Amino acid sequence: MSALQIVLLIFTLLVIGLGAGGFVAMTRRTRSREDELVEQLRRAERELAKAHAADKGWDPKLLHAAARAAADERFGASCVSGLQLVQVVDRPGTDADQAVFRIETVDGEQSLTLGRTNGVWGPA
Repeated sequence: MSALQIVLLIFTLLVIGLGAGGFVAMTRRTRSREDELVEQLRRAERELAKAHAADKGWDPKLLHAAARAAADERFGASCVSGLQLVQVVDRPGTDADQAVFRIETVDGEQSLTLGRTNGVWGPA
């Protein structure tokens, strides 16, 4: 083996090693930021749903109270640890409106859809 071949072999191994190390570092960084990104998306989703509901004249306190009552009834008051408005479905008329909540329970996340009948919110 000549000196040139040895230098090329070392250079090739160095490039492969640096490439593999960069890939591993990028993969770790991406995985560590994934949870943060998911939370940011959920926060944006909640804020958009709140803004849409407020724009349509829905009373957020009344809506959240109805969601809390429906969640407590469905999952048990001691099981519900949080609820978040994630989607507003505004169909023509008021009795076709719906609000979708993400409910945090001891068993994980659940979905709950409320509908409005004669101005009163309840499970859909």
